Amino acid sequence: MLKLMRLEMQKFKMGRYIRGAFIASFVIFALLCFLALAEKSEGTVAFPTYADAFMIIDTMVRGTFIVFAATLIARIVIGEYKNKTITLLFMYPVNRRKIIVSKLVIVVLFTFAAIVYTDIMVSCAFYLFDRFANVVPEKLSSGIVSETAISMGMNALAASFMGLIPLFFGMRKLSVSTTIVSSLGVVLLVCSGTNEFSLNSIIAIPISLAALGIVIAYLAIRKVEHADVAA
Repeated sequence: MLKLMRLEMQKFKMGRYIRGAFIASFVIFALLCFLALAEKSEGTVAFPTYADAFMIIDTMVRGTFIVFAATLIARIVIGEYKNKTITLLFMYPVNRRKIIVSKLVIVVLFTFAAIVYTDIMVSCAFYLFDRFANVVPEKLSSGIVSETAISMGMNALAASFMGLIPLFFGMRKLSVSTTIVSSLGVVLLVCSGTNEFSLNSIIAIPISLAALGIVIAYLAIRKVEHADVAA
């Protein structure tokens, strides 16, 4: 399995997605700084507490990498079915299910790692920025850090499986665009909100969506053994 994953990562040049994650983290940080400074210049506060700032960071990061996950699925799964290159893979003396599992594990692990990394980097960078710009009135405490770390970790785990939901829509029409557009629907569902409320704050919703992503992946893996990809 690890060898298959390594070959898949080499084949699809995962380095470009890692670079994309670095760029995304910088863009998110820049947007946060711009928002904070713009509000400060108008005499208002964008982030009254660090909890608010970290919540916005986590929301932006999860939304970004759920779309990244869909892009990966579109390239390494949907694209191979659409272009019939998956047929060649299935001719090798390797179990079909292992091939698909290796692809989906790459998506989940990349999404989880990218969210955790970006959450940490952007949060730390924003804290250092605040030390100079004073855009958050509240002082950071160890309690806020520990609560945020637990929340971000759980959200990252749930989001990494939510990122598999677009697989269902992409496989139906073998459409790259449908795969990516459907991920935007997932983002709107779990990352939008008003004031201090979002659907993601209702714990049953992210858990249910993560479970749905797992079920969709399981059905895709189960179906592949008998699928006629040459048709």
